[in-house]
Amino acid sequence: MENSKSQLLFEDAKQSLVGGVNSPVRAYNSVGGTPVFIKSGKGAYITSEDDTTFIDYVLSFGPLILGHANSDVLNAVNTVMQNGTTFGAPTQLETQLANLVKDFYPYTDKVRFVSSGTEAAMSAIRVARGFTKKSIIVKFKGCYHGHADALLVAAGSGAQNLGVPDSLGVLEDVVRNTAVLDYNNTKQVRSFFKEHGSNVAGVMLEPVAGNMGLVLPDLNFIAELRAQCNNYDALLIFDEVMCGFRTQVTGTHEWIGVEPDIVVLGKVIGGGLPCGAYAARAEIMDMVAPLGAVYQAGT
Repeated sequence: MENSKSQLLFEDAKQSLVGGVNSPVRAYNSVGGTPVFIKSGKGAYITSEDDTTFIDYVLSFGPLILGHANSDVLNAVNTVMQNGTTFGAPTQLETQLANLVKDFYPYTDKVRFVSSGTEAAMSAIRVARGFTKKSIIVKFKGCYHGHADALLVAAGSGAQNLGVPDSLGVLEDVVRNTAVLDYNNTKQVRSFFKEHGSNVAGVMLEPVAGNMGLVLPDLNFIAELRAQCNNYDALLIFDEVMCGFRTQVTGTHEWIGVEPDIVVLGKVIGGGLPCGAYAARAEIMDMVAPLGAVYQAGT
C-alpha cells in the first residue's frame, strides 16, 4: 500500500526533529498511527497534506476561539507587522492589551506579558512564593501547567506526601516543595492544609480541567480552596491557558463564583500567536521586577 503524504513527511521530520514533532502528544505514541500533517485551516476546519478536511475540535488546544485564519485577526496582525515585529522596548499596544485583560478579569490590577502559558505558570508560582515567603505549591493530578521543573511532578506514595520528579532532569530538590493532590477532593485538601498549611505559598489548578479530558469543578471544592488559602494566607492561582474565554465570555470566576489571586493566560490573548500573561492585584504584582525582588525578564 502506498504511503500517505503525512507518513512520508513524518519520516522526514524524524530526521531533524525529536521524535518528528515539537510536542510529545503529536507523535501519536499513546494511540498508534501516523500524525496527520496539517497544511491549512479556515474557520472550524483544517486540511491535511493528504487533502483531507476535518472539523477541528481542538483549535490549537484553546487559542483559536475565533477559528483558523480569522479575517479580523489576520488583518490586525498584518497591520501591526508593517511597523515591525519585535523591539525589546515598550510599546503602546502592550498597555492596550493589558487593559483588555483587566476588563475581562476585573480582580486584576496589573499584568505581565510573557511568551507562553508555561512561562506564565512558572512565573506565577515564583511570585506566590515571593509574596507569601512560603515554599509549598499545591497542584492536582491531571492538571497540566507546562514543563517548568517545579510543576513536572508525580504524586508521592501517599496523599499527604510531597511530589517526586515526573521527568528525567528534574531534581528532587526542585519538586520536594510541590504537592500533588486529587482534583475535586475537598476532604483531601482540608486534610493537607491542616498538616502543611502554614508553609503553603499557593494552590494552582485548571479551574476547568482540560488535560485529563474535560472535568468540571465541584463548586464546593473550589470554594474550599478559596477558604483554605484565605485561612492560611496562601495564593489561589487559576491556570486559564486552556479554559480562559472558552467556557464563558470572560474568566471562569464569572460562573464558578470564586476569584483567584493570580490568573495565568496563554496564546488565546494573542489571537493564537505566541503570548502569555499572569495578572493579579497590585500588591502581588508589585513584587515583580522592576518594582520588587521577584525577578522575571524576557524579550
